[in-house]
Amino acid sequence: MSIENTFSEIKQYGQYLINDARHFQIFYLSLFLIYGIYFLSWDAEISRYLMIIGTCVFTQVGFSIYHKKSLSSIKSALISALGLCLLLKTNTLWIAGLAGFVAIASKFLIRYKGKHLFNPANIAIVVCVSLTGDAWVSLGQWGTNSVQVYFFLAAALLVLLKVGRIDTSLGFLLAFAGLEFIRSVLYLEWETDNYMHYLSNGTLLLFAFFMITDPVTTPNHPKARFIWSVLIGVLAFTLTRWLQLYSAPIWALIIMAPFTPLFDKIWTSERFSWSSKTISSNSLNISKS
Repeated sequence: MSIENTFSEIKQYGQYLINDARHFQIFYLSLFLIYGIYFLSWDAEISRYLMIIGTCVFTQVGFSIYHKKSLSSIKSALISALGLCLLLKTNTLWIAGLAGFVAIASKFLIRYKGKHLFNPANIAIVVCVSLTGDAWVSLGQWGTNSVQVYFFLAAALLVLLKVGRIDTSLGFLLAFAGLEFIRSVLYLEWETDNYMHYLSNGTLLLFAFFMITDPVTTPNHPKARFIWSVLIGVLAFTLTRWLQLYSAPIWALIIMAPFTPLFDKIWTSERFSWSSKTISSNSLNISKS
Protein backbone atom coordinates (compact mmCIF):
# COMPACT_ATOMS: atom_id res chain seq x y z
CA MET A 1 0.00 0.00 0.00
CA SER A 2 1.45 3.37 -1.04
CA ILE A 3 1.75 6.40 1.22
CA GLU A 4 -0.73 8.24 -1.02
CA ASN A 5 -3.35 5.52 -0.52
CA THR A 6 -2.76 5.51 3.22
CA PHE A 7 -3.30 9.27 3.47
CA SER A 8 -6.36 8.99 1.22
CA GLU A 9 -7.90 6.35 3.49
CA ILE A 10 -7.16 8.41 6.61
CA LYS A 11 -8.82 11.44 4.97
CA GLN A 12 -11.89 9.40 4.01
CA TYR A 13 -12.26 8.00 7.52
CA GLY A 14 -11.80 11.49 8.91
CA GLN A 15 -14.59 12.83 6.68
CA TYR A 16 -16.82 9.96 7.74
CA LEU A 17 -16.26 10.72 11.42
CA ILE A 18 -16.68 14.47 11.08
CA ASN A 19 -19.76 14.42 8.85
CA ASP A 20 -21.87 12.35 11.24
CA ALA A 21 -22.92 14.42 14.26
CA ARG A 22 -23.72 11.23 16.15
CA HIS A 23 -19.99 10.62 16.55
CA PHE A 24 -19.67 13.97 18.33
CA GLN A 25 -22.67 13.21 20.52
CA ILE A 26 -21.31 9.82 21.53
CA PHE A 27 -17.89 11.30 22.24
CA TYR A 28 -19.13 14.16 24.41
CA LEU A 29 -21.79 12.20 26.28
CA SER A 30 -19.14 9.57 27.01
CA LEU A 31 -16.86 12.29 28.37
CA PHE A 32 -19.67 13.55 30.63
CA LEU A 33 -20.19 10.03 31.95
CA ILE A 34 -16.47 9.49 32.53
CA TYR A 35 -16.34 12.86 34.31
CA GLY A 36 -19.16 11.76 36.60
CA ILE A 37 -17.54 8.40 37.36
CA TYR A 38 -14.06 9.74 38.14
CA PHE A 39 -14.77 13.19 39.58
CA LEU A 40 -18.31 12.99 41.00
CA SER A 41 -18.10 9.49 42.53
CA TRP A 42 -20.60 7.76 40.24
CA ASP A 43 -18.43 4.63 40.12
CA ALA A 44 -20.85 2.69 42.32
CA GLU A 45 -23.38 2.78 39.48
CA ILE A 46 -21.25 1.21 36.75
CA SER A 47 -23.39 -1.95 36.70
CA ARG A 48 -26.44 0.20 35.94
CA TYR A 49 -24.61 1.89 33.08
CA LEU A 50 -23.57 -1.44 31.60
CA MET A 51 -27.12 -2.76 31.85
CA ILE A 52 -28.56 0.29 30.09
CA ILE A 53 -25.96 0.33 27.31
CA GLY A 54 -26.13 -3.42 26.76
CA THR A 55 -29.92 -3.48 26.63
CA CYS A 56 -30.10 -0.52 24.26
CA VAL A 57 -27.57 -2.00 21.83
CA PHE A 58 -29.07 -5.51 21.99
CA THR A 59 -32.60 -4.18 21.40
CA GLN A 60 -31.46 -1.96 18.53
CA VAL A 61 -29.68 -4.87 16.83
CA GLY A 62 -32.72 -7.12 17.25
CA PHE A 63 -35.20 -4.63 15.79
CA SER A 64 -32.78 -3.61 13.02
CA ILE A 65 -32.33 -7.19 11.89
CA TYR A 66 -36.10 -7.85 12.05
CA HIS A 67 -36.89 -4.71 10.02
CA LYS A 68 -33.86 -5.19 7.75
CA LYS A 69 -32.35 -1.82 8.64
CA SER A 70 -28.71 -0.77 8.69
CA LEU A 71 -26.79 -1.60 11.84
CA SER A 72 -25.29 1.90 11.70
CA SER A 73 -28.35 2.84 13.78
CA ILE A 74 -26.46 1.39 16.75
CA LYS A 75 -24.89 4.85 17.00
CA SER A 76 -28.30 6.34 17.76
CA ALA A 77 -28.90 3.60 20.33
CA LEU A 78 -25.62 4.50 22.05
CA ILE A 79 -26.70 8.15 22.26
CA SER A 80 -29.98 7.13 23.90
CA ALA A 81 -28.13 4.79 26.26
CA LEU A 82 -25.64 7.45 27.33
CA GLY A 83 -28.45 9.93 27.86
CA LEU A 84 -30.21 7.44 30.16
CA CYS A 85 -26.97 6.79 32.04
CA LEU A 86 -26.61 10.51 32.69
CA LEU A 87 -30.21 11.29 33.62
CA LEU A 88 -31.99 8.24 35.01
CA LYS A 89 -31.30 7.00 38.53
CA THR A 90 -32.46 3.69 39.96
CA ASN A 91 -31.34 1.17 42.57
CA THR A 92 -32.60 -1.81 40.58
CA LEU A 93 -30.87 -3.37 37.57
CA TRP A 94 -34.05 -4.68 35.97
CA ILE A 95 -35.42 -1.13 35.84
CA ALA A 96 -32.24 -0.01 34.08
CA GLY A 97 -32.80 -2.82 31.59
CA LEU A 98 -36.44 -1.83 31.19
CA ALA A 99 -35.39 1.73 30.44
CA GLY A 100 -33.01 0.57 27.73
CA PHE A 101 -35.64 -1.64 26.13
CA VAL A 102 -38.40 0.98 26.23
CA ALA A 103 -36.11 3.65 24.78
CA ILE A 104 -35.21 1.63 21.69
CA ALA A 105 -38.46 -0.28 21.23
CA SER A 106 -40.43 2.98 21.22
CA LYS A 107 -38.59 4.05 18.05
CA PHE A 108 -39.96 1.05 16.18
CA LEU A 109 -43.37 0.63 17.82
CA ILE A 110 -44.64 4.19 18.31
CA ARG A 111 -44.47 5.86 14.92
CA TYR A 112 -46.49 8.23 12.78
CA LYS A 113 -45.96 8.37 9.03
CA GLY A 114 -42.58 6.70 9.33
CA LYS A 115 -41.29 9.00 12.09
CA HIS A 116 -41.06 7.94 15.73
CA LEU A 117 -42.90 10.33 18.02
CA PHE A 118 -40.99 10.26 21.29
CA ASN A 119 -37.41 10.97 22.17
CA PRO A 120 -36.19 7.48 23.21
CA ALA A 121 -34.49 8.48 26.47
CA ASN A 122 -37.37 10.80 27.36
CA ILE A 123 -40.11 8.18 27.08
CA ALA A 124 -37.96 5.59 28.88
CA ILE A 125 -37.46 7.93 31.85
CA VAL A 126 -41.17 8.78 32.04
CA VAL A 127 -42.23 5.12 31.86
CA CYS A 128 -39.77 3.98 34.52
CA VAL A 129 -40.49 6.88 36.90
CA SER A 130 -44.25 6.50 36.47
CA LEU A 131 -44.58 2.73 36.70
CA THR A 132 -41.82 1.36 38.91
CA GLY A 133 -41.61 3.58 41.98
CA ASP A 134 -37.83 3.11 42.07
CA ALA A 135 -36.59 5.45 39.37
CA TRP A 136 -36.00 9.19 39.40
CA VAL A 137 -34.09 12.06 37.81
CA SER A 138 -31.41 13.56 40.05
CA LEU A 139 -30.91 17.31 39.73
CA GLY A 140 -28.08 17.60 42.24
CA GLN A 141 -25.70 14.91 41.02
CA TRP A 142 -23.60 17.33 38.97
CA GLY A 143 -22.45 19.60 41.77
CA THR A 144 -21.80 23.31 41.26
CA ASN A 145 -18.50 23.43 39.36
CA SER A 146 -18.63 26.29 36.84
CA VAL A 147 -16.05 24.56 34.63
CA GLN A 148 -18.56 21.87 33.72
CA VAL A 149 -20.99 24.55 32.54
CA TYR A 150 -18.51 25.90 30.00
CA PHE A 151 -17.64 22.35 28.97
CA PHE A 152 -21.31 21.53 28.47
CA LEU A 153 -21.92 24.65 26.42
CA ALA A 154 -18.88 24.24 24.20
CA ALA A 155 -19.66 20.60 23.49
CA ALA A 156 -23.34 21.27 22.94
CA LEU A 157 -22.78 24.13 20.52
CA LEU A 158 -20.44 22.02 18.40
CA VAL A 159 -22.98 19.19 18.17
CA LEU A 160 -25.96 21.48 17.58
CA LEU A 161 -24.23 23.33 14.78
CA LYS A 162 -23.65 19.97 13.09
CA VAL A 163 -27.31 18.87 13.25
CA GLY A 164 -28.81 22.35 12.82
CA ARG A 165 -30.95 22.31 15.96
CA ILE A 166 -29.54 25.24 17.92
CA ASP A 167 -32.86 27.06 17.40
CA THR A 168 -34.58 24.39 19.51
CA SER A 169 -32.23 24.91 22.45
CA LEU A 170 -32.50 28.68 22.20
CA GLY A 171 -36.30 28.60 22.08
CA PHE A 172 -36.53 26.44 25.18
CA LEU A 173 -33.92 28.38 27.16
CA LEU A 174 -35.32 31.78 26.22
CA ALA A 175 -38.76 30.78 27.47
CA PHE A 176 -37.73 28.79 30.53
CA ALA A 177 -34.84 31.00 31.66
CA GLY A 178 -36.72 34.18 30.77
CA LEU A 179 -39.77 33.29 32.84
CA GLU A 180 -37.56 32.18 35.72
CA PHE A 181 -35.69 35.51 35.57
CA ILE A 182 -38.94 37.45 35.71
CA ARG A 183 -40.12 35.40 38.69
CA SER A 184 -36.97 35.11 40.79
CA VAL A 185 -35.01 38.28 40.00
CA LEU A 186 -37.63 40.86 39.01
CA TYR A 187 -40.61 39.73 41.07
CA LEU A 188 -39.08 38.04 44.15
CA GLU A 189 -35.92 40.20 43.97
CA TRP A 190 -33.57 37.29 44.58
CA GLU A 191 -29.86 37.62 43.87
CA THR A 192 -28.81 36.86 40.31
CA ASP A 193 -26.27 34.38 41.72
CA ASN A 194 -29.13 32.13 42.82
CA TYR A 195 -30.71 32.44 39.40
CA MET A 196 -27.49 31.53 37.56
CA HIS A 197 -26.83 28.65 39.96
CA TYR A 198 -30.26 27.20 39.16
CA LEU A 199 -29.72 27.44 35.39
CA SER A 200 -26.22 25.91 35.53
CA ASN A 201 -27.60 22.56 36.63
CA GLY A 202 -26.07 19.77 34.56
CA THR A 203 -29.36 17.91 34.14
CA LEU A 204 -31.07 21.00 32.74
CA LEU A 205 -28.17 21.60 30.33
CA LEU A 206 -28.24 17.99 29.15
CA PHE A 207 -31.95 18.29 28.48
CA ALA A 208 -31.63 21.63 26.67
CA PHE A 209 -28.71 20.68 24.45
CA PHE A 210 -28.87 16.90 23.99
CA MET A 211 -32.44 15.70 24.55
CA ILE A 212 -34.85 18.32 23.27
CA THR A 213 -32.67 18.77 20.16
CA ASP A 214 -33.05 15.21 18.87
CA PRO A 215 -33.27 15.93 15.11
CA VAL A 216 -35.50 12.93 14.40
CA THR A 217 -38.29 13.74 16.88
CA THR A 218 -38.33 17.56 16.65
CA PRO A 219 -40.51 19.38 14.08
CA ASN A 220 -38.94 19.60 10.63
CA HIS A 221 -39.35 23.33 9.94
CA PRO A 222 -37.12 25.83 11.85
CA LYS A 223 -40.07 28.11 12.72
CA ALA A 224 -42.08 25.13 13.96
CA ARG A 225 -39.15 23.91 16.07
CA PHE A 226 -38.70 27.31 17.68
CA ILE A 227 -42.38 27.69 18.59
CA TRP A 228 -42.54 24.07 19.76
CA SER A 229 -39.49 24.50 22.01
CA VAL A 230 -40.78 27.79 23.43
CA LEU A 231 -44.02 26.03 24.40
CA ILE A 232 -41.98 23.30 26.11
CA GLY A 233 -40.11 25.99 28.03
CA VAL A 234 -43.33 27.67 29.14
CA LEU A 235 -44.87 24.35 30.14
CA ALA A 236 -41.71 23.28 32.02
CA PHE A 237 -41.67 26.55 33.95
CA THR A 238 -45.37 26.16 34.81
CA LEU A 239 -44.92 22.59 36.03
CA THR A 240 -41.87 23.58 38.06
CA ARG A 241 -43.29 26.57 39.85
CA TRP A 242 -46.96 25.66 40.25
CA LEU A 243 -46.70 21.89 40.74
CA GLN A 244 -43.20 21.83 42.28
CA LEU A 245 -42.14 19.28 39.67
CA TYR A 246 -38.40 19.87 39.44
CA SER A 247 -37.83 17.38 36.62
CA ALA A 248 -40.50 19.33 34.70
CA PRO A 249 -38.61 19.65 31.35
CA ILE A 250 -38.70 15.84 31.02
CA TRP A 251 -42.48 15.84 31.48
CA ALA A 252 -43.02 18.90 29.30
CA LEU A 253 -41.26 17.18 26.41
CA ILE A 254 -43.33 14.00 26.70
CA ILE A 255 -46.52 16.11 26.70
CA MET A 256 -45.52 18.11 23.63
CA ALA A 257 -44.06 15.23 21.61
CA PRO A 258 -47.43 13.99 20.22
CA PHE A 259 -48.03 17.48 18.78
CA THR A 260 -44.96 17.28 16.54
CA PRO A 261 -46.94 15.87 13.56
CA LEU A 262 -49.31 18.84 13.85
CA PHE A 263 -46.38 21.27 13.65
CA ASP A 264 -45.03 19.32 10.67
CA LYS A 265 -48.40 19.63 8.95
CA ILE A 266 -48.72 23.38 9.55
CA TRP A 267 -45.12 24.16 8.58
CA THR A 268 -43.99 21.69 5.94
CA SER A 269 -40.30 21.02 5.44
CA GLU A 270 -37.94 18.21 4.49
CA ARG A 271 -37.73 15.48 7.12
CA PHE A 272 -34.36 15.02 8.82
CA SER A 273 -32.50 11.83 7.94
CA TRP A 274 -29.15 10.75 9.33
CA SER A 275 -28.40 8.95 6.04
CA SER A 276 -28.68 12.22 4.12
CA LYS A 277 -26.34 13.99 6.54
CA THR A 278 -23.53 11.50 6.66
CA ILE A 279 -21.02 9.69 4.50
CA SER A 280 -21.78 6.02 4.68
CA SER A 281 -18.92 3.75 5.60
CA ASN A 282 -19.98 1.54 2.67
CA SER A 283 -19.35 4.42 0.28
CA LEU A 284 -15.72 4.81 1.30
CA ASN A 285 -13.36 3.55 -1.36
CA ILE A 286 -11.05 1.68 0.97
CA SER A 287 -8.17 -0.27 -0.53
CA LYS A 288 -8.03 -3.90 0.58
CA SER A 289 -4.41 -4.42 -0.33
